[in-house]
Amino acid sequence: MPPASPSSSSGANAPASGPDTPAPGATAVLERPDHVEAPLVLDTEPPRTLRFRDHFALWMNLGVSLIGFSTAATVLGAPGSELSLAAAVTAITVGTAVGTAMLGVASLIGARTGAPAMANLRGLFGTRLSYLPTVLNIVQCVGWGVFELLTISAGAQTVAHTTGYRWLFVLLAGALTTALTIWPLGSIAVLRRFVAGAVAVAMVYFTVQLGRQGVPDPGAGNWHGFLGATDAMIAVSVSFVPLAADYTRHSRTPRSAFWGSFSGYTIAQVWCYVLGLMALLQSDGDPNRIFDSFLGVWAGWLFLLVLVLRETDQSFANVYSTAMSVQNLLPKVDRRVLSGAIGALTTVLALQIDEFTDTYYGFLGLIGSVFVPLLAVLAVDYFLGAGRRGWNLSADAPSRWLMLLPWALGFAVYQLIAPTRVADWWTDFWTSAREALHFSPQEWTSASLFAFVVPALVTWALTPLGRRTAGR
Repeated sequence: MPPASPSSSSGANAPASGPDTPAPGATAVLERPDHVEAPLVLDTEPPRTLRFRDHFALWMNLGVSLIGFSTAATVLGAPGSELSLAAAVTAITVGTAVGTAMLGVASLIGARTGAPAMANLRGLFGTRLSYLPTVLNIVQCVGWGVFELLTISAGAQTVAHTTGYRWLFVLLAGALTTALTIWPLGSIAVLRRFVAGAVAVAMVYFTVQLGRQGVPDPGAGNWHGFLGATDAMIAVSVSFVPLAADYTRHSRTPRSAFWGSFSGYTIAQVWCYVLGLMALLQSDGDPNRIFDSFLGVWAGWLFLLVLVLRETDQSFANVYSTAMSVQNLLPKVDRRVLSGAIGALTTVLALQIDEFTDTYYGFLGLIGSVFVPLLAVLAVDYFLGAGRRGWNLSADAPSRWLMLLPWALGFAVYQLIAPTRVADWWTDFWTSAREALHFSPQEWTSASLFAFVVPALVTWALTPLGRRTAGR
């Protein structure tokens, strides 16, 4: 395969692609996709082997998670002020669709450029400035990778009805995760051929069994807090935005990348959270007892085991995307070495950490709030700004300092509306800023949506200046 640098430009006005037409500029091997793998270094053209069904299977699996079941409580609301069942389901559906549309845009850009997610930011900010979001993404991916290993071990303990052997379950999950990251395209093929069907069967089984028991509606008629719940669902979907291009860069067409990620993730996440909502309500609203509902049905342990084993695709995505992010900093290092080292690191950390504190949850949320406005700036500049003529993704792409302005502004908007609770001084700072600006968030002020729209408009206004500073 001839080497091709990610600096090869890929403009936003490329011709429309049919379902089986290779993406513009794709020169990689398309035959015998089972026998090709992801490039080992950054400056190699990626093989374009993934079709719609591959994207759909990958994102459907990523849309179902044990965390999604247990965090359905964030949508339902606090005890005594729960949303109605209709309002909660609507919030799940609308929030997921909006957030996954953002995910689809990131997927589309990755399919067109053929570059990993953080390498695409070279075109937006320049190579050196792209290191800032890259480091933030490395931190959050490692954190979520550790959290997923802890979740898998906890799920395995639940199925085995034991509180011991956590270390063994962590080691097994870490080893499987690392193996998946060494052969990422092969792992996606396995997800499509075997795992997706098993997960669908398990989800159908639990839906039927829980549905037969009836679902109480403690907040009947209450829609107060609907937009807050919708905003939470947007944030969950957007959390995959800085990972999307790492996989869709291998897409045969931009169209299949967009629709595969959008449809697969939307269907799965809505289904996952609605099922979690059903289990939560049948557990008297206690998220710590949510899996009791799954184990309470006949053969529930078997189908829950399927979902526990499937959870490794979440840790796989985080570990592999960490390696891809590191390659933006160290483009000549073999990704297999990076994947192995990062897989070992997350496993060791998971063995040392019993559970995350509320402060660390807040820290991960803080980093997550970075990527909503970042996507807005990325999308507008790619489709309406410098990307129309082709981004410079080379190692010497010049810095574009102007693009930091709308990104920072979007982050500030997000924190003004919904300050992340990482520390008292941080919350106090943004509360004081509200008072100085005479601003009071209303129930309809969605942090995610406003943090997307404001930087998008500012980036669009700066487009003439941004084109001049972009590398040709």
